[in-house]
Amino acid sequence: MGWFERTYNRIKRGKGKIDIPDGLWTKCSGCSKTIYNKNLEKNLKVCPECGYHFYLRAQERIKITLDEASFSEYDSNIYSGNPLDFPEYEEKLTRGAEKTGLDEAAIIGKGKIGGIPIAIGVTDFGFMGGSMGSVVGERITLATEKAMEEKHPLLLVSGSGGGARMQEGVISLMQMAKTSSAIAKLKREGLLYISLLTNPTMGGVMASFASRGDIVLAEPGARLGFAGPRVIRQTIRQQIPPRFQLSESLLKHGIVDLVVERAKIRDTLIRILKLLS
Repeated sequence: MGWFERTYNRIKRGKGKIDIPDGLWTKCSGCSKTIYNKNLEKNLKVCPECGYHFYLRAQERIKITLDEASFSEYDSNIYSGNPLDFPEYEEKLTRGAEKTGLDEAAIIGKGKIGGIPIAIGVTDFGFMGGSMGSVVGERITLATEKAMEEKHPLLLVSGSGGGARMQEGVISLMQMAKTSSAIAKLKREGLLYISLLTNPTMGGVMASFASRGDIVLAEPGARLGFAGPRVIRQTIRQQIPPRFQLSESLLKHGIVDLVVERAKIRDTLIRILKLLS
């Protein structure tokens, strides 16, 4: 038994206060168990006790999904402005960049999965909740156009609890139509579009490109929908089922095609691509 395991057991038995450096342990949001961070990383940030899927940053998602060193980012050279002079919008963009290492809530590029070339886009919940503004919409559209140009399948991974970005008003809402139009054109070209939904995928993102995949995959326990449960209760003044909007419920009702554990997503994508590309 190592030092960390002995220390953790002493804490559980209440053997006095022990000073532990910050950043070694994480409390699971699903079962409240404390997990040693290195073990959590090895398990792809999935709780080994209850299977709760922790949030992954966009770069982490690309790393565990694509073939090693195969990702090449599309240089879109577009950045968010503040068309409505919304108060503190620039500061929020700066904080999002500092938190995630991204310049916007979406990163796009091309790579390979199992040796099969694809175009890929990933939204990052850590950047303003993964909300969709003009730049996110443009980048998702650009990834779709690149897929058509190079005749590659398209994979979009959504983690956008923020929906459409209110700081950009109607410009943000327009991105729903813009991305949906691009996806429709991709389908007319006969190219495969796989959508992977992660926790959370809500609002305008879910109501546009995220739900339009030829095949829609979701991680276990992901909250997916348009408005959240509290807003729905306040609107219709009725109680809703306890697991309403979770990926398993959407699978039951035919909105999601398959719920896949994180450790099996890459192999599942390889099988789908080999079968349908």
